[in-house]
Amino acid sequence: MPFNKTLAIALCVLISGCSAFEKTEKPAPKKVVAMPAPAVTQAWLDVYEPKVREAIKGTHFEFERRENLLVVTAPVQGSFNPDRPHMMLPSTLSPLSRMAKLLEKDETIGVLILGHADSSGELKANQELSHQRARAFTSIFRLSGLKQNRLMVKGLGSDMPRAANDSQQGRALNRRVEILLTSKDTLNALIAKYSKPAPATAVAAVKPVTDKNAKAVAKADKPAKGQ
Repeated sequence: MPFNKTLAIALCVLISGCSAFEKTEKPAPKKVVAMPAPAVTQAWLDVYEPKVREAIKGTHFEFERRENLLVVTAPVQGSFNPDRPHMMLPSTLSPLSRMAKLLEKDETIGVLILGHADSSGELKANQELSHQRARAFTSIFRLSGLKQNRLMVKGLGSDMPRAANDSQQGRALNRRVEILLTSKDTLNALIAKYSKPAPATAVAAVKPVTDKNAKAVAKADKPAKGQ
């Protein structure tokens, strides 16, 4: 299923009327946010893809370019201390710091950091641990100067596996932190577009989806606060 189609369904569960980068006491009047032209988004991705790849070169981090996003995935194994599972290993700091330095210079970039867990253990504990890991990554970006209006963070627990949890290898793949990068204009436009209430008939026809990161954008917290 195309990424934007699943993203459309996912963003419908975003807190109604709230911008991803703003916090208001009352729901603000909905504004029309224009989606940048595809050529503009692709040009942005073309510029930043080689820079992000260079920032994580030689590490165990994984890189993927999707339709509107650049995604960096850090497996928990090799990124966090096995004995203190919410604490990053020193080797994780360098690539994160390089990425943060790269992004702090461009205030047009939106960053969404997602923590994931496998399905072993207690559901609430998994969600909390995944959130702690995501916030650990977020702290590096904040230390480098990224403002909270450019950062979103969420721990998703085991809600979005990328492999079956019935094997050790699958569970290892599911334990990860993802960094999603795109322009703020693109992310805000997607959220504005898909946070509109859907017609009742359309909602009834929607089928569950499991596309990676689509649900996550919709469930993301408000901008990251101090650690």
